[in-house]
Amino acid sequence: MFEKKRILGIDPGLTRCGIGVVDGAVGRPPVFVAVGVVRTSPDLDVAHRLLQVEAGLERWFTEHTPDVVAIERVFAQHNTTSVIDTAQAAGVAALVAARHGLPVTFHTPSEVKAAVTGSGRADKPQVTSMVTTILRLDVPPRPADAADALALAVCHAWRGGHTNRYAALVAAARGKR
Repeated sequence: MFEKKRILGIDPGLTRCGIGVVDGAVGRPPVFVAVGVVRTSPDLDVAHRLLQVEAGLERWFTEHTPDVVAIERVFAQHNTTSVIDTAQAAGVAALVAARHGLPVTFHTPSEVKAAVTGSGRADKPQVTSMVTTILRLDVPPRPADAADALALAVCHAWRGGHTNRYAALVAAARGKR
């Protein structure tokens, strides 16, 4: 009756790429599966760090066989280097998902915060606290990147791809060709 989906949430980053996996079904609370972080050394050049992110994500995709992937949409910050690094890691995540033939939805940070806490302006401790409560975890996921990845997966379980207006516009434009 309820279609269960395995959702892999990714909080992209070059130093720490958070990964959270939940099982979700419409009308049911999401169920925790796994959480972790792919780490890279700042001593390596960017290309090799991206290669490590790709290899780490590949292991997670193979081990947890998700049905869908939710990635945090990169937003503008004052630190352009950080934004570029994050965008590159998000691109690698989308590439790995595409290689596995999986649909990808990008959720904004405020969208995820609103879904999990009720406020698009929630801080990281609030998000971590709510993820811990929603998924009935004994201890809060650490580091914050891991908690954010679970929040992305929970957001997608509850909201799905319906909030991804950009993807909807692209799909609509393709349909008109």
